[in-house]
Amino acid sequence: MSRTRTVAMAAATALILVPGVAVSASAAPVDPDAVAEAKVAPVDWQPCNPFPAKPDPKTFDCATYQVPLDYAHPKGPTIGIAMLRHRANNPAQRIGSLFLNPGGPGGSGYLWASTTRFEQSVQDRFDLVGFDPRGVSRSNPLQCFTTQEDADAVGNRMTGVPVTQTEISDTLAAMKDYTAACGKNAGALLPHMSTINVVRDLDRMRQAVGDKQLNFVGFSYGTLIGSTYANMYPKKVRAVIIDGNVDPNLRLHNGLEYDRERASGFEIALDEYLKRCQAAGAPRCAFGDGDTRAKFDALRDHLRTSPVTLPDGSTVTLSTFTGQVASALYSQSKLAPLAKSLQALDTAVKAGAHPSLAPSASVADASALAQPAPAALREALPETAYTADDSYYGVNCLDKPYPSNPKVFANVAGAWEKDAPTFGRYQAFDAPPCATWPSRAKDVERFSGPWNRKTANPVMVIGNLYDPATQYKFARNMQRELGNSVLVSVDMIQHCAIGSSKVLNGMVSSYLVDGKVPAAGQLLKPDADAFPAV
Repeated sequence: MSRTRTVAMAAATALILVPGVAVSASAAPVDPDAVAEAKVAPVDWQPCNPFPAKPDPKTFDCATYQVPLDYAHPKGPTIGIAMLRHRANNPAQRIGSLFLNPGGPGGSGYLWASTTRFEQSVQDRFDLVGFDPRGVSRSNPLQCFTTQEDADAVGNRMTGVPVTQTEISDTLAAMKDYTAACGKNAGALLPHMSTINVVRDLDRMRQAVGDKQLNFVGFSYGTLIGSTYANMYPKKVRAVIIDGNVDPNLRLHNGLEYDRERASGFEIALDEYLKRCQAAGAPRCAFGDGDTRAKFDALRDHLRTSPVTLPDGSTVTLSTFTGQVASALYSQSKLAPLAKSLQALDTAVKAGAHPSLAPSASVADASALAQPAPAALREALPETAYTADDSYYGVNCLDKPYPSNPKVFANVAGAWEKDAPTFGRYQAFDAPPCATWPSRAKDVERFSGPWNRKTANPVMVIGNLYDPATQYKFARNMQRELGNSVLVSVDMIQHCAIGSSKVLNGMVSSYLVDGKVPAAGQLLKPDADAFPAV
């Protein structure tokens, strides 16, 4: 669930609809599990090779599954959901399908059918099914521009971390132009992008592959999909794992406060990173000599007023610096390289008017901080004139209620950065497009709870102590809010945990294959050290 700008880089009562059933805001809650399942067409799987540059392993099937554009009109227009299946290695002992979502929102999950992060027993017993949710990549992508040139003309006017009044005004004006383009170009899908519709699509796909209950693993934003499913269809839960958790109740009721707490989560992870770096010391952590906190703060504060131009011609700005630091905190494997880049930038800054005195290798490391952070989880298709999709805001602006005045975000930025000096302003300028988004959270159908319905089987919640994007408090809140769940914790700096610990992977396999629920209260360690001995 990274902070992604697709062009640069209102607490409403939910209306819960099931096919053929209308529910008003004042009506008694309707249990979708109590409504007879509508018959759906089976998935028409066709053999395919998702990696055409490589030999066909003959283990994959593809499909495009049609779902209603608007579930209030289930017999109306449809959209296609792109699905990819890796068939179970042991079909004689196949349990069912395991649906996967990597997060975002807007993350393409299609190729996740090829993931190897699960143990062999899971790959033997399940068809792994990846899919692009509605509006994402191969699934009728929600697009606000028709060409990349049009997108760049708007996006290039934005500053990722605007500080001066000119930067702030230009960024807010560009974001307003962005949402105007969305209103012009995005089409009929715009008001139907909320998570409630993604979950309805998922339940249709569950039925269409022939499974009586759902098996699902969701990461980051995917935890909202999983938790929403668990509360809309609690009796249909066989095994649901959610890793890198959002706080669903806060997210669906107060977008601004949720984002403030996200900024706090990044700051907590950064602080722990700097402490562990200093404890490891150089050369294990290249930035580990001296007071790492003071050195980092000095770099950030320097960049706030003075970008650093390196001998190779690249320029480190506050925006590129903040984006790269945030990106590195997502993965433990990037923490040591980040330390090299920070130390290299520190060397370049101290070289002052003579940056050429810095070693060439050091300059190369520093230049990594001059690059815009990569857009996570996006898969631009080669035939696409506009290489992004706008599903990130398409979902968030419908799920998360925000103020309708874009200036509110500029006003809170100063207050947020007092508590989160590195990421407060960065996070405050993530969501201004939602203030003028063509469809608003208060006007569309959303699922905002309740979150405590008792599922047929417990949900497995996983949280890292120092997850930057979804802080650990969110995982604890998720576990408390759900009606039947258990929390497993991992002591690491990283967003999401599956694949980082053999012990955790074993728990995941036992839960998925055998239905064995982990004991509550366990705290695990990752297999690898962020700063291994040299």
